[in-house]
Amino acid sequence: MHHGVARGDRVVVFGDNSLHTVVAFWAVLKANAIVSIVNPASRPGTLGYCLADLGAKALIADASLARSALADAPRSGHLHSIIMWGSGVADAEPWHDATRFEVAIAGEDDSRAPPRRSIDIDLAAIIYTSGSTGEPKGVMMTHRNMLAAAASIVAYLGTDEHDVLLCALPLAFDYGLYQMIMAFALGARLLLEPSFALLPQVVSRMTRERVTALPLLPTVCSLLAEMTTLQDYDLTSIRYVTVSGAVLTGAHIAFLKRAFPQARIFSMFGLTECKRCTYLPPEDLDHKPTSVGIAIPNTELWLVDDQGREVGPNTVGQLVIRGATVMQGYWNDAALSAERLKPGRLPGERVLHTGDLCTRDEDGYLYFVARVDDVIKSRGLKVAPRAVEGAICAVSGVKEAAVIGVPDPVLGQAVKAFVVLREGAVLTSDDITGACKRSLEPAAVPKYVAFIDTLPKGATGKVDKTALS
Repeated sequence: MHHGVARGDRVVVFGDNSLHTVVAFWAVLKANAIVSIVNPASRPGTLGYCLADLGAKALIADASLARSALADAPRSGHLHSIIMWGSGVADAEPWHDATRFEVAIAGEDDSRAPPRRSIDIDLAAIIYTSGSTGEPKGVMMTHRNMLAAAASIVAYLGTDEHDVLLCALPLAFDYGLYQMIMAFALGARLLLEPSFALLPQVVSRMTRERVTALPLLPTVCSLLAEMTTLQDYDLTSIRYVTVSGAVLTGAHIAFLKRAFPQARIFSMFGLTECKRCTYLPPEDLDHKPTSVGIAIPNTELWLVDDQGREVGPNTVGQLVIRGATVMQGYWNDAALSAERLKPGRLPGERVLHTGDLCTRDEDGYLYFVARVDDVIKSRGLKVAPRAVEGAICAVSGVKEAAVIGVPDPVLGQAVKAFVVLREGAVLTSDDITGACKRSLEPAAVPKYVAFIDTLPKGATGKVDKTALS
């Protein structure tokens, strides 16, 4: 490659959901290098952190982001090439300060692809987690990991070359990225949208383009449910809806069934470290609505206690994943990699200890309880925020809720709830705590209730609990 990128080098793509970002992703892989997409909507400093952490050799960025890109570039001592695309690229004023970098315009160079040298066990991508509990962690995925994940998801969704997949989730987020990968693998159509921010425009375009596959987050479900004109759009082309990123509530399920009566609804569960691990078959949605389902094809799972012993049905344990989708580890963090990737049941293998607490019923269906790090210890008991949030969201007039633990001199930690009301709803703290007292153990009842206009969201659209206090 003319810009000095060789097999195994890391290249950062700094762009939103655009054709250029997609082309850059595949171009890096064609060059036998390792790609990492950084979302421009990430918190300040993320690009610089990723460039330095990866020791990136090259940065590919939209010219409109030139100032941000070049401000963060000096953090990396290895970076030597910056490639820009987009309108006004030649007039990008900050370039004049980039004397230590080779700066080029995308499309100027020879388009001949270098010889293929990578094989399927080589690293293809380093996907950064959201960093909700500290600095983002780089999850290492091989070509084999990513192909296995795409094949498994396609198998249970039944996606084919006739589908039109919407991608309004960030390409830097694995849920969004795999919409693109699946479309390319199948020869299906991919409809790129920058985000769900301008929801009426997104829905209008979905109607015109006859979208058949609609990937959502629960937070987007809530926004769609408040869209009073949704019934005015013809969405009958949508044949399946997927939801991941958090567990669906009863209100979400009811809305999706009303809004998309012709569609199959898939509740899914996963994490960046293995992409996807479970899905709930649509036919099970009515009688197991709170379950996140069964293992995806070509994957095995089980639950273990604190001593690593497998636990039986209806017992809380940490979720363990075995399969071809499991990451190779965390970039530049051998200690954390060893904590998450542990010896499995068979000689020589490593399995993923996810950090997610779950239960399984007698039929083998999984139910999410909490992240190990999110568990609130109050009155000597463990409280799962998800259970409290579910009880609050079941209250009429509640749109969203998030629960955290806050220091308390008597309880150790007290439960604090942040509640967003639907437009026109009027509720008090007593209404919320009263509902919780009727369905939860005393230790799980919030000591504090704060009503706020909106929950803070990260770049991926998930609730950012670190911003709550």
